[in-house]
Amino acid sequence: VSRARVQDCIKSGAAVVNGKQVKSSYLLELNDRINISLNQPKELALNVQPEEIDLKILYKDDSIIVINKPAGLIVHPGVGNESGTLLNGLVNNFSQLSNVNGPVRQGIVHRLDADTSGIILIAKTNDAHLHLAEQFKNRTVRKEYRSLTWGTWDEISGKINEKISRSRSDPRVYCVGQKGKESITDYLVLDQYRYCSQVSFFPKTGRTHQIRVHSAWFGNPIFGDEKYGGGIRKCKGFLAEVSKNLSRAMTIFGRHALHAYKIEFTHPKTGKMINFTAPIPDAFVNLIETISG
Repeated sequence: VSRARVQDCIKSGAAVVNGKQVKSSYLLELNDRINISLNQPKELALNVQPEEIDLKILYKDDSIIVINKPAGLIVHPGVGNESGTLLNGLVNNFSQLSNVNGPVRQGIVHRLDADTSGIILIAKTNDAHLHLAEQFKNRTVRKEYRSLTWGTWDEISGKINEKISRSRSDPRVYCVGQKGKESITDYLVLDQYRYCSQVSFFPKTGRTHQIRVHSAWFGNPIFGDEKYGGGIRKCKGFLAEVSKNLSRAMTIFGRHALHAYKIEFTHPKTGKMINFTAPIPDAFVNLIETISG
């Protein structure tokens, strides 16, 4: 990383010390914690513009916000997506958000893929942000995702413990590989149908696309997941009428069938264990009824 790039990060607020923005003249002290967001594109506007976006708020207080994110909503601005994100809506509704990760990731402690619906935590203060980030790092945050996968599973419950790394051929895709990072996902099959299964996933680590990669590696890609082998091509190979019905159901649903259903963590201020549930979207319920019928 060049000196100029680091200076740009400091000026833009993408570099913080102990959760606070500092000037480049600040003298570091022993045990100072430095966070620098290097993924912020240079051409991206430093000020996230407030926008009227319908936020489904499950809970809020002085420290945190719990959002039920709809499918299709990108979490924060990036190249090609500088507006219309969850963060644009947050900036419009809340005057205070943590800035630990810089101005284009205010409040963002963790992320969900754009097409994954469900629960996402937002930090209002830097103290809350750092506390929650530590919980994610220590794997004490409990998460449950609901999904519809292709095929049936041999075991009703189990653990997928396979390392995940970025694909060499396509940096936007991840895969199982021995040189990857430790990745652990527990699963529980809730119901099985002729062509698909309803499965709960409990990720113990937080790798990008982890559930999607693990499920696909196990031979049961997420229904509708074009990137990991669960897309429209998967509907072929059945009787013509079956393929037609599966393709229609996938097209109507319009995304991969994965929903962040439940989360449990320690409140950063009270120290009490709390949990939240995001109801399964109606479109998801309709999909399951169609597939199981």
